[in-house]
Amino acid sequence: MEIIETRTTPIEGQKPGTSGLRKKTHVFMGPHYLENYVQSIFDGIGGVDGKTLVLGGDGRYFNDRAAQVILRMAAANGAAKVIVGVGALLSTPAASNLIRKRGTDGGLILSASHNPGGPEEDFGLKYNGPNGGPASEGVTDRIYAATQTITGYKIAEAHDVDLSAPGTHRIGPMEVEVIDPVTDYAALMEELFDFDALRALFSGGFTMTFDAMHAVTGPYAKTILEGKLGAAAGTVINAEPKPDFGGGHPDPNPIWAKPLVDRMMGGDAPDFGAASDGDGDRNMIVGRGIYITPSDSLAVLAANAPLAPAYAGGLAGVARSMPTSAAVDRVAEKLGIDCYETPTGWKFFGNLLDAGRATLCGEESAGTGSDHVREKDGLWAVLLWLNILAKSGKSVAELMADHWQTYGRNYYSRHDYEDVDAGVANEMVEELRGRLAELPGQEHGGLTVESATEFSYDDPVDGSRSARQGLIIAFEGGARAVIRLSGTGTVGATIRLYLERLETDPAKLDADPQDALAPVIAAAESIAGIKERSGREGPNVIT
Repeated sequence: MEIIETRTTPIEGQKPGTSGLRKKTHVFMGPHYLENYVQSIFDGIGGVDGKTLVLGGDGRYFNDRAAQVILRMAAANGAAKVIVGVGALLSTPAASNLIRKRGTDGGLILSASHNPGGPEEDFGLKYNGPNGGPASEGVTDRIYAATQTITGYKIAEAHDVDLSAPGTHRIGPMEVEVIDPVTDYAALMEELFDFDALRALFSGGFTMTFDAMHAVTGPYAKTILEGKLGAAAGTVINAEPKPDFGGGHPDPNPIWAKPLVDRMMGGDAPDFGAASDGDGDRNMIVGRGIYITPSDSLAVLAANAPLAPAYAGGLAGVARSMPTSAAVDRVAEKLGIDCYETPTGWKFFGNLLDAGRATLCGEESAGTGSDHVREKDGLWAVLLWLNILAKSGKSVAELMADHWQTYGRNYYSRHDYEDVDAGVANEMVEELRGRLAELPGQEHGGLTVESATEFSYDDPVDGSRSARQGLIIAFEGGARAVIRLSGTGTVGATIRLYLERLETDPAKLDADPQDALAPVIAAAESIAGIKERSGREGPNVIT
């Protein structure tokens, strides 16, 4: 094996965010760009000499070529072994499971999650640590530092590895094990859930539609839902992963999965609808005639998790990201367990899961998961919902109505202003940050501000502190608005406005969320002036 050492210089902007580095695909395909970042990952984690890594991704455009580059670079840097999915495919939760099950030294995941794919769209790469979770801030800081000082990278001169079928290959002394990407994950799901009850559910006439959005979850859902559980053929739609996700936007929400939502609201709707995103870590849940917000989904799963075998003994605790509604807090209070509020980003749940302090975690952005892996897991959430429906004998709407009657309803919505000029967005947040102290007591949109703060998080496990994690404006009566800038886009900035109001009157639990939240929406606009500052008439996406 000949090792080529290529001289290079730092490339600006290779700073990983909460989910690794995401850029336009053509940027990653530029001279030395991918190679610089991969070498910086290797250097940032202390080298890969003698280590075993997992490699895979969501199948988006450039996934196949990037995988071959990474394999050759791993070999040149002395890695002992790389485990890679057939076709370089691995869902993010499946990769997390594989890292943990095989006891590897971490893994590289090729994905931009729910972002669109294609030559003109997005690509991403992130490193997950030996616990199977996203790299900690300390590790990503070291990776970023390496990108700023890099002077060269190593790559082996070798033919492409045949990734078309399971088997074992070598690049010099490094072993490349190609595995079926679904097998280990499906086996894990069978350990967690009552597959006999789920088979009985489907054999009894229960119907569902799972929209895989031409993303990586398709093969997983086909194998488990139609293969192992006996759901009718065609239950999984858009099941074939495509480099451009079939020209769609693989984000499971009522906007981008509108055909599924429309079907679920129609007269011939199946009993249950669900969707997952590009890399399989997010989920959307829809019942016949009812859409379930991710915040409500987390709360329902927490309240009913013991109906599934893996959680029959109860939950150690729950955790949610700060912008997620407080619905799960009310469940935790009734159960007498701890509820943790963390910044946005799944890596913040890792310490809680590793320490045994939390069993279920969730984010309002459609990510839900448990301690079975260290990532959010879309198909796992769907299977837990199915397990609960099978054991309770209730429909989605009945389950949700009972939940609201028991705990009250946290009316909730997120308004996204996408691709806003980054300077304008940052200036708006900075200006509002400077006015937080003067807001309490002011009246806006008919609501009185009770408090205005900026969220900071002190990790209860390792004591680390994460500051400036979002602006929270709380109103008298329990409503609140949260404003933060998203780190998942690749162009400009996305301003996210999160809106919430608790309703406990049993006669007022069936309102349209936008109507119920109208005073909060008006108050938030009066305070922040997002429309005026962004030049938009309204949000691009409402979920």
